[in-house]
Amino acid sequence: MQQRRDMTTPVHFLTLADLSPDQLRSLLKRATELKAMQRKGERYEPLRGKVLGMVFEKSSTRTRVSFETGMAQFGGHAIFLSPRDTQLGRGEPVEDSARVLSRMVDAIMIRTFEHEKIERFAACSRVPVINALTDRYHPCQLLADMQTYLEHRGDIQGRTVTWVGDGNNMCHSYINAARLLDFQLRIACPDGYEPESMVVESDAKAHVSIIRNPLEAAADSDLVVTDVWASMGQEEEQAGRVKAFADYQVTEAVMAAAKPDALFMHCLPAHRDEEVAATVIDGPQSVVWDEAENRLHSQKALLELLLVHAGRP
Repeated sequence: MQQRRDMTTPVHFLTLADLSPDQLRSLLKRATELKAMQRKGERYEPLRGKVLGMVFEKSSTRTRVSFETGMAQFGGHAIFLSPRDTQLGRGEPVEDSARVLSRMVDAIMIRTFEHEKIERFAACSRVPVINALTDRYHPCQLLADMQTYLEHRGDIQGRTVTWVGDGNNMCHSYINAARLLDFQLRIACPDGYEPESMVVESDAKAHVSIIRNPLEAAADSDLVVTDVWASMGQEEEQAGRVKAFADYQVTEAVMAAAKPDALFMHCLPAHRDEEVAATVIDGPQSVVWDEAENRLHSQKALLELLLVHAGRP
């Protein structure tokens, strides 16, 4: 008897580039609508009976709580899976785990190390796969960041954003956002810590410039963003990175170089007086708490897009 094959192709969210500019703008608008509904106490449960599998090979506070809360508010359920809870942590092939899990849940969120791993997983999954962070990209955080900017300052098109620090997964996702939302991204990083050339030299190249001096990079910027100097998995590099990034702290002087109404963002957790001065992250230009909350609302909009509208806005 021939095995039945489901011909429906799932829509995945592995990078921001999986969305068109119109889809991204629509998603950000919808996130703000869902936020208003939730604050009014309106019940909206489009995912009743749906289950999200959450695979964590890297721990996180905001990622777990935002996705789990989002599914609960949408009437669905989320299952937390750590490496201790799955065969992935015991050497089962990624492809086999994808084939099994995607027959049991309605979507899968993965937070892992190698980006290639999530690509292999998605290739064998019957249901949408969401990248909740890899070493190369962090697209869910960018949804929250762009929603936050939209709420505070309006459309980011034509604005200038300054990234200060490592050319890491957050920086890569900002590069994708610059292309999709049409803003200029200045990257202030020390020599040897640039973003990957394959990311910069895509069709986003016209939107990206590398400027070594943070004060010069921040001049007249609308948004200044940073991240920790050593990400998870780079702890052994901490001492060397502290030395390399010593001149790349977001200080009051850096913010003063930006526009008077410039915003400051950080994906958190933050190390005060390391990558950012305490007076900046706790100051009036900082919107990091709105940014953190918006992980919930933007990811609800993403779940709705993937599971209710099958990727169509």
